[in-house]
Amino acid sequence: MDDPSRAPDFSFVHAADLHLDTPFKGIGSTAPHVARQLREASLAAFDSLVELCLERRVAFLVVAGDVYDGPERGLRAQLRFRDGLARLSDAGISSFVVHGNHDPVETGWSALSGPWPELVTIFGTGTVKAVPVEVGGIPAATVQGVSFAQRGERQNLALRFAHRAGPGIQVGVLHCNVQGAASGYDDYSPCSLDDLRGIGLDYWALGHVHARMVLSGRSGSDEPWVVYPGNLQARSPKPSERGMKGAVVAHVHAGRVADLEPVGCDVVRFGLVEVDIGNIADLAELRARLVAASRDGLASSDGRSLVLRAQLVGQSELHLDLRRPGTLEDLLVALRGDFAEYQPFCWWDSIDDRSRPTVDIDAARAGSDFAADLIRLADQLGPILESDESAVEYLAAELSEGLPGTLRTRRVLEQLLKSPNLSPAELVDRALVLALGALEGDGH
Repeated sequence: MDDPSRAPDFSFVHAADLHLDTPFKGIGSTAPHVARQLREASLAAFDSLVELCLERRVAFLVVAGDVYDGPERGLRAQLRFRDGLARLSDAGISSFVVHGNHDPVETGWSALSGPWPELVTIFGTGTVKAVPVEVGGIPAATVQGVSFAQRGERQNLALRFAHRAGPGIQVGVLHCNVQGAASGYDDYSPCSLDDLRGIGLDYWALGHVHARMVLSGRSGSDEPWVVYPGNLQARSPKPSERGMKGAVVAHVHAGRVADLEPVGCDVVRFGLVEVDIGNIADLAELRARLVAASRDGLASSDGRSLVLRAQLVGQSELHLDLRRPGTLEDLLVALRGDFAEYQPFCWWDSIDDRSRPTVDIDAARAGSDFAADLIRLADQLGPILESDESAVEYLAAELSEGLPGTLRTRRVLEQLLKSPNLSPAELVDRALVLALGALEGDGH
């Protein structure tokens, strides 16, 4: 069947980075009902993926690596995965799975020694395997894949794939890091976009990057589709984990992938609410603003629960109230109480105060008083800390020396030094704002 007009129309689902039964990272203590739902989230998202395949009556499912979170794969996760694929197989839907850096084949433990369901293909290591797929008895696709043997796979596995003669679309399933696609990911199975485009496949079903990305391909073009679907369920408050998570449905028409449809499979979503306090009169108004953000978030989350973080920015006299010991903690407790009985839930995880006092730093820098000296000292410390992170302790000693009030005890600065995810430059800036705020609050 060489005539594309006679090729069957069908759809398939592309998912990756399931991280089944994964622990959530970077989240503080939660209420019991929140903890329970977070614990079940990745497994419930996989159940939703299976339901998506069944409801759409797709031809096949591809899973592009990191099915599990680590080589010590939990029994609960393995059973849930096998049982879900068995449901698809019983319905006549094929599944194609590769293993990635989190669940490599040779260093992983498996509790499942029996055969996989009939229509399930788990691609092995070393050599790329190709499997034909029929739709209604007509050849419709060839799916190729290869798994990681070890976690630290540094070879370009994409170069082992090849265009195969035969009818239907050609799909490659690979866990890899496409150079330049996204920052912050380990360079496992590195390849270039040109590598993928040059092999002659129609669709690259990739995994590894947790943000949904279409690197190549669009409706009506001759480019191959190169797609990261993102992870199935967010598992931390990081930027790449925010928003809708799920899978991609690829629609095939007249022998080519015509378009893609992202579909949410997640049960809990993460978000960041940024509030400029410049025009907020007091703490009560700030709380009201955050409560409104919670309601807006729930209304637009497609029935999913939310884990939110607040980031307070801007310049205001309210900054001094926010700096008082216990203020942010009390505000967080109040917000959690406002939504304690909601289902789906909205859980406020943290409040990050990045606001500034009303002091004009540029104007103060030009002065000749203590505040000007402090600003110039911070200007000098930035480059030192960027080149030598061990100098961070020096910052606490210098900025606390001779400052008024509670800063003399260094308690506030010591807390700041323990703040996660702050670069040295941010650390200097935040410490300077604290110090100048203290001076302003004491009438200096």
